[in-house]
Amino acid sequence: MSLSNATSPYLLSHKDSLVQWRTWGPEALAEAKAADKPVLLNMGYAGCHWCHVLGREAFSNPEIAAQINDNFIPILVDREERPDLDMLYQGAAGIMQHPGGWPLNIFLNAAGEPWWVTGYQPSVDLPDNPSFGSVVRDCVELWKNDRARANDTAGKVKAAVEQLYNRDMGSARENMNLDLTALRIAQRYDIFFGGLLGATKFLNPLLIEVMWRAFLRSGTQQFSQIIFTTLDGILFGGAFDHVGGGFFRHSLDERWLEPAFEKMLYDQAQMIDLCGSVWQFNRNELCRQRVAETVGFLLREMMVGDVFAASISFGDHAEDAKYYTWSEAEIDAALVGTFSARFKQVYGITRDGNVMGRNLPRRLGNPMPANEADEALLLKQRDMLLAMRAKRTAPTRDDRVLADWNGMAIAAIARAGMVFEKPEWIQAATRAFDGVIKLLGDGDRLSHIKGSAGVADDYADMARAALQLWEVTGEERFVAQAKAWTKVLDEHFWNNQINGYCFYADDAEQLFVRPRMLFDNPAPSVNGTMLIVLTRLALLTGDTDYMGRCSLLAATFGNEANRMIQGSGGYFVGFEYLVNSLMIVVIGHKGNSRTQE
Repeated sequence: MSLSNATSPYLLSHKDSLVQWRTWGPEALAEAKAADKPVLLNMGYAGCHWCHVLGREAFSNPEIAAQINDNFIPILVDREERPDLDMLYQGAAGIMQHPGGWPLNIFLNAAGEPWWVTGYQPSVDLPDNPSFGSVVRDCVELWKNDRARANDTAGKVKAAVEQLYNRDMGSARENMNLDLTALRIAQRYDIFFGGLLGATKFLNPLLIEVMWRAFLRSGTQQFSQIIFTTLDGILFGGAFDHVGGGFFRHSLDERWLEPAFEKMLYDQAQMIDLCGSVWQFNRNELCRQRVAETVGFLLREMMVGDVFAASISFGDHAEDAKYYTWSEAEIDAALVGTFSARFKQVYGITRDGNVMGRNLPRRLGNPMPANEADEALLLKQRDMLLAMRAKRTAPTRDDRVLADWNGMAIAAIARAGMVFEKPEWIQAATRAFDGVIKLLGDGDRLSHIKGSAGVADDYADMARAALQLWEVTGEERFVAQAKAWTKVLDEHFWNNQINGYCFYADDAEQLFVRPRMLFDNPAPSVNGTMLIVLTRLALLTGDTDYMGRCSLLAATFGNEANRMIQGSGGYFVGFEYLVNSLMIVVIGHKGNSRTQE
């Protein structure tokens, strides 16, 4: 109940807090009921910059901490350990006209139903933005003086959350026009710099993939222009780590110049897949190089034994920047004797710098070198800088192993190993698959993270990984495992009344609403991923039950996906698998190399 036995780095970062935090569970809610107090639920994660700022400014403030301890049962949740809670309360936040995100501070009654929400608030009152201390005081007064209104709000929010996740979202399958969907996505993209319009730009590989598949079908140049403008910005710009490989989570500006220095496992997986698909079409050397560099980063810096860590965390922006950036003098010293002027020209290194007076290497405005010798020199120089950077204090790595994100990485690396003929990548993906089962498996059930019940995404992403490994190795055990996990999803996660997969199982802790999830967050949701898994199982086994379930799933969410296309990329990618998949049968002896080709 206290934080003393926590394993989460986010929870452990608060173990010495002045606030008397509890962990989530029936004991904490029972304590709130017995004490006749509301709950203050704080949701965050280790890599969340503003979570840590709020911790320093508010939870370390004696006056605010005393207000919280005296008037609330404070509960701390790591959203990466409890994605079910995160999904539910982020939905509630949206209903209460809050943009969501982290940190998320939700005020609940003892039944866990929300009646007020806030995120990061400043340390002092501003004209249009109260301090966190003021919000806490206002909520104390509301609960003491108008509890009926708070509980009335909680009841209305509960009903609205139920409606949000479990309303009728269906449509007839024939009403889905994937080319029109891609066009609607393209209209939201920046034609000059790529990415969704706005000052802060996330990678959004699923939306790019929807447009990419539409381009392959139709040849529409508008799609091609948007896709390659976006990819050039990401792959040449600051969103990619040109020294160590791997993609940062998002850019702080519209031109992909300066990133937030945070690397998420799910982003690496999706970008490997996307770049591999583009390379298969046009043998784009830039995409091949970025895949190799990103897989190299994962295998070098993200391994926890045979499996993958969750993220490289984003702490203090200025401190993180010192790790990834260079002065011109540091570049010259590190690359002495290797024609450093060429590196500086290609990667935009100057005396004045481009990020807080230092240089983040990027190739915007510098096309790929025209000859192999030039590229070989730059590769050598990047390796020299990487060796030098390894001597610096690195940002914190979140070593927790998440089943769903590992499944995404395993599938991506296995497919890349097949596409680029890298058997060592396939072997690494196979070891990671077996490692996840050893660490998080219990029969046919999975944990989301060590000690936390598996959610639907865990089963879906690991089933997809299993089918990808079957495709590249031919080992039947992977098909058997995918079928077993699909059976768990069908028996414990499927909603028999309104169809679709729920986020948590029927035998898990039951929250105030049991939601189905359509929208990506930002990894693809279970109901999109399972369109792929069920289609592949149907084609592979000939079992019509898989195709029947898949068609039902597609029809269940069609209207809502069309209404909220920006958050439904995973659904559209899965729907494409359903309607446009082909089966190719190769007949020959299994041991014959030509059969394997």
